[in-house]
Amino acid sequence: MKTLVTGGAGFIGSHLVEKISSSDDGVNDVTVFDNFSTGKREFLKSARCKIIEGDVKDFNLLLDASKGMEEVFHICGDINVRRSIDEPRVNFDTEVIGTFNLLEACRKNDVKSFAYSSSFWVYGNPAVTPTPEDTPIHPINNYGAAKAACESFITSYSELYGINSVIFRYTAVMGPRLLARVVHDLYVKLKKNPRELEIFGDGTQQRGFVHVKDCVDGSLFAKKVAKKPIDVFNVGIHDTITVKEIADLLVERMGLENVNYKFTGGSIGWKGDVSVMVVSSEKLMKLGWKPKFTVRQSIIDSIDWLKENV
Repeated sequence: MKTLVTGGAGFIGSHLVEKISSSDDGVNDVTVFDNFSTGKREFLKSARCKIIEGDVKDFNLLLDASKGMEEVFHICGDINVRRSIDEPRVNFDTEVIGTFNLLEACRKNDVKSFAYSSSFWVYGNPAVTPTPEDTPIHPINNYGAAKAACESFITSYSELYGINSVIFRYTAVMGPRLLARVVHDLYVKLKKNPRELEIFGDGTQQRGFVHVKDCVDGSLFAKKVAKKPIDVFNVGIHDTITVKEIADLLVERMGLENVNYKFTGGSIGWKGDVSVMVVSSEKLMKLGWKPKFTVRQSIIDSIDWLKENV
């Protein structure tokens, strides 16, 4: 099978490419499409794949890249949630225009299989946690709004043009190669000042982090069991960890002592944030998938990789 992976040199994408390019089921003709704004070529050093350097905002390049493909994994995206608040146009162009371009390229090239990495953030601040897939979508930041818009376009293209699609809604994903978000940001702060650490909010915010390997395995499993023409799956873990506990793990793994925590206060870290982020993966688990990593192990693997590479 010929597979195109957008964002294939990034954090989740590179792990996905490694997995499918070396699988036993014949899925090994993989092409990575990435602009390398955050992705890195060295993340693909052990993967068997072709590489096209390009941006999803370039429709003609996507049209050429998707010719002859049998399936597409659209993993590319703007991973900076907070930046979407201050620079909404950057997020919109990458997420919404990029996704529309890829869908249109798939329509014109008769690609019938489409998988998309969405996010918990489409739910906004849900009343129910862990949050199931049938929870109404109500984004509270521009990142979530863009993801929700992409989901809507994917649904319409699936219904209109026979593109069988599956949407993965991830919680925060952790593990080796992650160069953004809370663990990375706190690590960088501690590297600069190992005596004091600023923590957004009051530190009680809860996160159901999923390991990147579980994220990839869960996504591939979901794709196999998905209903046609369109299906949606949460991919996450039901355990949670607080931001303060993440800071404690960082201090421990970095061998630091007597670090003074400075909390900015409030139950959320910034406007558009939530106090609890954890999805229900019962739908996927009832079909046979189970995560292998605990939330604590996900954090430790992220920290240990950062210590070796950043």
